[in-house]
Amino acid sequence: MDLDFAIRHSGRPAAAMTRRDVARVLLAVPSGQALVALPDLRRQLLAAGNPLSPRFWESAKAVLMSIESGVATVGDVQRWLESSGTEPIMLTRSYFLWPEESERGPVATEMYERLVEFLEERLAAGEIDADALAAGDPDARHAYEELQERWLGTPLPDGRVPNVVVNDEQDQELYAAWDEEEAFALSELRRVLDDLPEPPFPEGDLRSAARRLRVTLTRPGYPGNVLRACAGLEDGDLPERDEDLWLTVAAGIAAPISDLPDEEDAARFFDMEGELSHEDSILASLCAIHHADWLASVIALVRYGPGVLASPERIARFIADSEDVDMDPDEPEDLEATEMLFTAVTPLWAHLGIVDRAEVLTPLGWWGLPKALERAWSSGPALPD
Repeated sequence: MDLDFAIRHSGRPAAAMTRRDVARVLLAVPSGQALVALPDLRRQLLAAGNPLSPRFWESAKAVLMSIESGVATVGDVQRWLESSGTEPIMLTRSYFLWPEESERGPVATEMYERLVEFLEERLAAGEIDADALAAGDPDARHAYEELQERWLGTPLPDGRVPNVVVNDEQDQELYAAWDEEEAFALSELRRVLDDLPEPPFPEGDLRSAARRLRVTLTRPGYPGNVLRACAGLEDGDLPERDEDLWLTVAAGIAAPISDLPDEEDAARFFDMEGELSHEDSILASLCAIHHADWLASVIALVRYGPGVLASPERIARFIADSEDVDMDPDEPEDLEATEMLFTAVTPLWAHLGIVDRAEVLTPLGWWGLPKALERAWSSGPALPD
């Protein structure tokens, strides 16, 4: 790594390279290589009339040594890069998150480059103290964050608001990926079900379950409030037919329709000191279960039929052993994470009669789970926030 490499990597002549350019060059190669090249690179830039500052070179050496010794975290490195004075802050205090460089769409790429250009102008105007940032000065950091927050929320000359259009682009990409995943899962579900016998219709069990469910849905608090949110029944109007009601609610558990809390309340999801309510935790867990996990668990239960244990632990094992998902059954952390998510599911299933009090699959669950899953993925519910 030398000045020629730095020029090629940054796309700028030596005299115009910024601290951010040099920092990104140093991070583009192994830390040991960067440490060896650091003195020569500093001398070459000095000769080119671009000495930068002693504080920058000291911080560069410190972070590279920290990386080389294995004690630097990703956050440490990111914060050092941001201390260059022209690197956008990855996660702002208002919880705006820039996508990773390899995942930025055209809009995010444009806005990121615009912000870098803006910060370079402010640095040249003396509004950003890069040496203070490199020294970890809290006031300088606060001012740097505020400057970016204002830019992100201020309309450009063409009327676009940077944080809004970047989030909109990410949402569209997420929706497209979600729809593709859901369509594939639905096709796999139908393919497997075509090879399995049709479970008998448990008319009496469905009637009894629907009668209990109508009572539950009219009561305040858990589980009625969660089931109403999942099924999108917050307006109080319930389907008249028992089968429609039951399948609507069962489908909602696999694909919740109602949003999680409003955007103005979203900050509490990022508050590491706070705690989610019981209902919020349930909805968050339901939304975190992947299509492949629903597919693997329901297919396994349908294949085994009534009487199979459907506890969270057993479901996690079904998923780990399934050929439909890519998971190593010998990874206990993955198993535990899946089990924790399904601890939100089985109590709701019990209220619908899908499992009994012993968490054993019932004839109603055997008949209804695949139909509910197919309904969830066919109706195209809104993607949860």
